[in-house]
Amino acid sequence: MTAALVMENVNWDPALSKLLNSLRENKSEIPSCTDEEFGFLSELLQSKELNALVTVHNKILNNVKDDKFFPVLSNSMNIDIEVLNLLSTKTHISEDCKELFHLLQTPHMQGLLCAHDAVAQKDYYPRLPEIPLEVDEDEETVKIVQLVKSNEPLGATIKTCEVTGKIVIARIMHGGAADRSGLIHVGDEVCEVNGISVEGKTPNCVLKILQNSEGTITFKIVPADSKGGIRESKVRVRAHFSYKASEDPYIPCKEAGLDFVKGDVLHIVSQDDAYWWQARREGDRNMRAGLIPSRALQERRIILERQQKDKTDDDNISLCSVPVPLPALCPRPSTSLHASPTKCNLQGIKTKKIMYDAAENDDFDREEVPTYEEVAKLYPRPGLYRPVVLIGPPGVGRNELKRRLMATDPDKYKTPVPYTSRPPRPGEIDGKEYHFVSREKMEEDIDAGKFIEFGEYKGNLYGTSAESVSSLVNAGYVCLLNPHYQALKMLRTPQSKPYVIYVKPPRFETLKETRNEARARSTFDESNSRGFTDEEFQEILHSAARIEFLYSHLFDEVIINADLPIAFEQLVNAVHRVESEPLWVPASWVQ
Repeated sequence: MTAALVMENVNWDPALSKLLNSLRENKSEIPSCTDEEFGFLSELLQSKELNALVTVHNKILNNVKDDKFFPVLSNSMNIDIEVLNLLSTKTHISEDCKELFHLLQTPHMQGLLCAHDAVAQKDYYPRLPEIPLEVDEDEETVKIVQLVKSNEPLGATIKTCEVTGKIVIARIMHGGAADRSGLIHVGDEVCEVNGISVEGKTPNCVLKILQNSEGTITFKIVPADSKGGIRESKVRVRAHFSYKASEDPYIPCKEAGLDFVKGDVLHIVSQDDAYWWQARREGDRNMRAGLIPSRALQERRIILERQQKDKTDDDNISLCSVPVPLPALCPRPSTSLHASPTKCNLQGIKTKKIMYDAAENDDFDREEVPTYEEVAKLYPRPGLYRPVVLIGPPGVGRNELKRRLMATDPDKYKTPVPYTSRPPRPGEIDGKEYHFVSREKMEEDIDAGKFIEFGEYKGNLYGTSAESVSSLVNAGYVCLLNPHYQALKMLRTPQSKPYVIYVKPPRFETLKETRNEARARSTFDESNSRGFTDEEFQEILHSAARIEFLYSHLFDEVIINADLPIAFEQLVNAVHRVESEPLWVPASWVQ
């Protein structure tokens, strides 16, 4: 009967089952084993508790060997609070939601989440207290620190002190081995490494000593006078440029750099240094932070690059993140990294209303220097949808994409009726194609701030009123807009919270081929009686390059309209994400 039970329980560990069967087969050969002892051992090997422990042990061991044992996130308690806040705002919720609301408030659940976060953040590492030493007043306190060398970087940078010429700890990387040990601090003076004196040596010489060391590394350190604890900030930013540490000649330590691409969300854990911030990519399993250029440093780089460019050469517009090799840009790695903050003199900042026309107002838009934008998660609001804004050059196909989306569900997707000061044309109905008003009335409403976007074209005013957009949103519709791109700054506000999709043209050959095959009518011809010319295709691409240079930091998504069905599918998927998923938005929108 017992043997049958062993075979029936498929959850039992096979090694324990094999051991139990072997024990039964060889019982007679163990003369000192009594029936009572054999029964106890049999029950132990068959117990659910032991089998469960062995199963957990094997899973952890296998995951560690495969290098896959990482926490998915380290802020589950914050998510718990966000969910509770979200549920508390609901007036009518289901019984399941009520049960979830009460469950997430229980002390046991919140204690479990706090323990999970502590383990995920590796907050369980021992922090050894400093041992007070009784020394003479004129004698320096020396501390011996031993760290086991592994494949993981130490997570600290060193420099030569400008005043004393000594080798000191310049920076401790958040989440790195040095940070977790709690034994090394910024400002500590390094006297010896593995018994080798570093007096008179350069930081590169010390680095070679570390690279040639095996096993345990022993530091002889004179502690800094003050050891301020490393406090991790909660700031998240979206990067508006790409960065590669290996190509930056000014970074203090290339190995400590953090590479990222434009659009990545970064967790800024420290802004203590004027030139180099410490950051992690949001959602990255590696808890060790890396160095990235600070906002002030990157702004200065961009300004210097723009000053060197021919301001009239729009055909060669680009925004490069590779640093300009100027000696005055930032300190060299061997000098102090704690100099005075860079002061960027951004002259010519103006405050004015945008009145766009056929001649684009580039001077106004060039004033912005996009580097990082602080962001936070915005959760979807049931029945209250964010407006979807389609931006792109004339002729790229925004109107067709909007028309197709509205056709999928006319009762859900709406577009506001614009206002204009021009007289109605034959067949046009007031309130259908446009709201026709006098120029005086429209200028009065513009001055009163009633329009979220407006402009002038061929002597006539056009615009979209804020009330028409808010009325659609408050009525539960998805409001679709495709304004002139210079209106984007007025649209992108905490009140509107739009989701901006940039519709981008493909390369010239594809653009020409696809539009000619579809017999597309030129939008440059008001009669729409002919196809596009090569010059018009070039104008579309030229306008697209200008829009990307000036506004790409404001885009939430980019759709390349090469194949219309594919582009439309991407648009539908994007709109669905806006309606159903929490997305990163400017932090001011959720405060």
